[in-house]
Amino acid sequence: MKYLTAIAALFALSQQTFADNQVVGQPAELSKADISGKIFERSHMKETTHDDGHVTQSVTSLVSSDQKFSSGMYKSGKTRLEISEPYGVDEFMYFLEGSVTLTSSDGTVQTIEAGEGITVPKEWTGTWETDGYTKIWVIYSGDTEGQ
Repeated sequence: MKYLTAIAALFALSQQTFADNQVVGQPAELSKADISGKIFERSHMKETTHDDGHVTQSVTSLVSSDQKFSSGMYKSGKTRLEISEPYGVDEFMYFLEGSVTLTSSDGTVQTIEAGEGITVPKEWTGTWETDGYTKIWVIYSGDTEGQ
């Protein structure tokens, strides 16, 4: 539940944080320098230390005008999360560094390594486990009206 709250908070924060820096209707580039890690030096980078001690960094590169679609980059340290409530958003992730192991509630295990991508549906529940990773993320959340 805490993870879902963090996703919702990240989405809401991304909307307010990046809105000041984004030109509506213009493409948002992630340059080679950004992808190599420079993006985390931007002034609107959000760093969070979570209850379990792991640190995350996130930068939103685009929020759609209807605020239902967003993209950016995210970096996380070692963590293990039990996601017992539905994930809440449809998210595509492309891993640049590290890996994540997703164990779905039905017992299906998938490990996604650097250079691979995965799409997690908003209904997903299970365990998220990693020694750390950096990813490009794309989120669609049609149910975020008013957030």
